[in-house]
Amino acid sequence: MLIFEQSQTNRRNPSQAPLAKAEVKEIPEKFLRKKRPRLPEVSEMQAVRHYTKLSQLNFMKYNPRACNKLAMLPNLLGRHPYAPESTGQGFLACLYELQEMLKDVTGMKACSLTPLAGAQGEFAGVAMIRKYHESRGDKARTEILVPDAAHGTNPATAVMCGYTVREIPTDANGDVEIEALKAAVGPQTAGLMLTNPSTLGVFERKIQEIARIVHDAGGLLYYDGANLNAILGRVKPGDMGFDVIHMNLHKTFSTPHGGGGPGAGPVAAGARLEPFLPVPIVGKVQDKYLWETEKTRPQTIGRLSANMGNAGVLLRAYVYARLLGREGMHRVAEFSTLNANYIMAELAKRGFDMAFPKRRATHEFVLTFKKLKDETGVSAMDVAKRLLDKGFHAPTTYFPLLVPECHLIEPTETEAKDELDRFIAAMEEIAREVRSSPDVVKGAPHTLPVKRLDDVRAARELNLTWKPAG
Repeated sequence: MLIFEQSQTNRRNPSQAPLAKAEVKEIPEKFLRKKRPRLPEVSEMQAVRHYTKLSQLNFMKYNPRACNKLAMLPNLLGRHPYAPESTGQGFLACLYELQEMLKDVTGMKACSLTPLAGAQGEFAGVAMIRKYHESRGDKARTEILVPDAAHGTNPATAVMCGYTVREIPTDANGDVEIEALKAAVGPQTAGLMLTNPSTLGVFERKIQEIARIVHDAGGLLYYDGANLNAILGRVKPGDMGFDVIHMNLHKTFSTPHGGGGPGAGPVAAGARLEPFLPVPIVGKVQDKYLWETEKTRPQTIGRLSANMGNAGVLLRAYVYARLLGREGMHRVAEFSTLNANYIMAELAKRGFDMAFPKRRATHEFVLTFKKLKDETGVSAMDVAKRLLDKGFHAPTTYFPLLVPECHLIEPTETEAKDELDRFIAAMEEIAREVRSSPDVVKGAPHTLPVKRLDDVRAARELNLTWKPAG
């Protein structure tokens, strides 16, 4: 039930009311409300129960409360985006230190925090590659190479930046086919977009050879940082040979991931692309912090947001990084990788089919239900929906596209072994249900407020707003 549906006229919740009524006398009459805003009118108990129930439906990665608490300190939360630099030195110091930490983690020369999401960080990275080639008068570079295992946003980003896309195949073990890459590169190659570890849940073992092939052809390498969790503090994209990287702070650095936001996708660059980073960037002169803008960075690709990016998410990431420290970041990668490999090994013992059984997992791995679907008619989506009944957030389904009837399982570093065991037991129980009661699995979920949706109808007839009856 929506909280609006619990509303009754003149029902009050005084504990949530403003402490005092502000007297505002300067708003022109034409801008004043003629009617009260349509807000839910519920009691304090109703509000608490409603949002407690919602919280119990959230199965996403845990994010420390300290990050949220410190990011909402009054002097940070109340700072106006256009306030002068002199009154925001503490705020700018936090962002500057975050830039420095992200540079260290990625092995890059410089960092810009301004992109508002991973997709916008991608756009910034490819736009920088484009401007680099243009600055050299190299107009023949019209093509971006993308592995067939890439995130779907990669080719979309390349096209948005004016490039044509050439797909590079991966082999049976999940590695980029080197001979196919050699055949594809040439004077038309602007760059290669790559995720390492890839979306197949494996580490690209020949990454330095790949970098050499692309660089020898005059192209550049873009790193999709969606899977940075797996290598955080252990290996740096800059050392692999990448020229530019975006990072999903809302995945790796403590902000709730999913539901459409909020997000932040900072972009970091090596020496060749550093001049083209989007602005503003936080600079430091002696002991003073300041904004670097178009005036001081004339080759920049420009601005991607009205101000400095998503400040709240950036501050949460800063607190998280400070809490972890260098060794803590190492443990993030170690535990997320250990958790994934443990689940993969245990499920394999129980007869589940791995997409790449000869490879060790990174922070995630791919499970395929193709054989199960052929034998029983129960699909990967059916299994995912049934997992919701067991109290687990469903894994990514039907991605990567190369693997039929698949789950991409990413336990993250925050889950304890007993929770991993509970997940394994739930998967084993569902496997038994598939054989004994397939209709139960096909009809799932049965215990949530929203039952199985008609996906086609939901996509074509979106219903995203509430309207009062009558």
